[in-house]
Amino acid sequence: MTEDLSTSAPGLDDRALVAAHVAGDPEAFGELVLRHRDRLWAVALRTTGDPEEAADALQDAFISAYRNAASYRGEAAVTTWLHRVVVNACLDRMRRRKARPTVHIPDDEPDSGARAVPDPRDDVDRLELRMEIDKALRALPVDQRSAIVLIDVEGLSVAEAAEVLGVPEGTVKSRCSRGRAKLAVALAGLRDPEAGINDPDDSGAGRNPSGGGSVPSSPDPSPDRPGTGPPGPPRPSPEVTP
Repeated sequence: MTEDLSTSAPGLDDRALVAAHVAGDPEAFGELVLRHRDRLWAVALRTTGDPEEAADALQDAFISAYRNAASYRGEAAVTTWLHRVVVNACLDRMRRRKARPTVHIPDDEPDSGARAVPDPRDDVDRLELRMEIDKALRALPVDQRSAIVLIDVEGLSVAEAAEVLGVPEGTVKSRCSRGRAKLAVALAGLRDPEAGINDPDDSGAGRNPSGGGSVPSSPDPSPDRPGTGPPGPPRPSPEVTP
């Protein structure tokens, strides 16, 4: 029976994988990790704000989920259960090492340099924006940060976030509201780096609309004004009838 489950593990849904793992399938939990590790890593990184802490917390979470999978009752989605395990592991580590200061330096984009003719300014702008957002998130109280990461970054519903955090839905909404207000203040100075550069040109200030205002156009030559321009063709004489 276990051998059959192992063979079909990639085709099972999350609940079935948990059940297969509890039943002794050696491949089921590994398949579950492969499906969700990237998303769970993002949660751990955003929650802790430190790559080393996030990696350790994620490892703690996977070990805990592996050992305690039998406690999963199936009342919530498996992803909700895993999120709760990861967030709890992050909070435990942060409480234990609260006094240790951390500095987060985001990694480079994994595909950096792989695009054809990249504009270096784009990568710099994105990196600076991401660093500012990460910095603002890290400045939030951990309860507000966790709620915002789950809802605004990971896309969980309020009900799912409440399940993960073990608090009422109203508490999640309140934490998100206070956290977003603080983020809005912290990020208020961010602007498009190119915004406003073309404003003087757009308004026409400081430049001649015709492109050469120091050279006015010449007036039409007139025979009544001698010396202004080349002479025109002679006027025909009036016809005289003999």
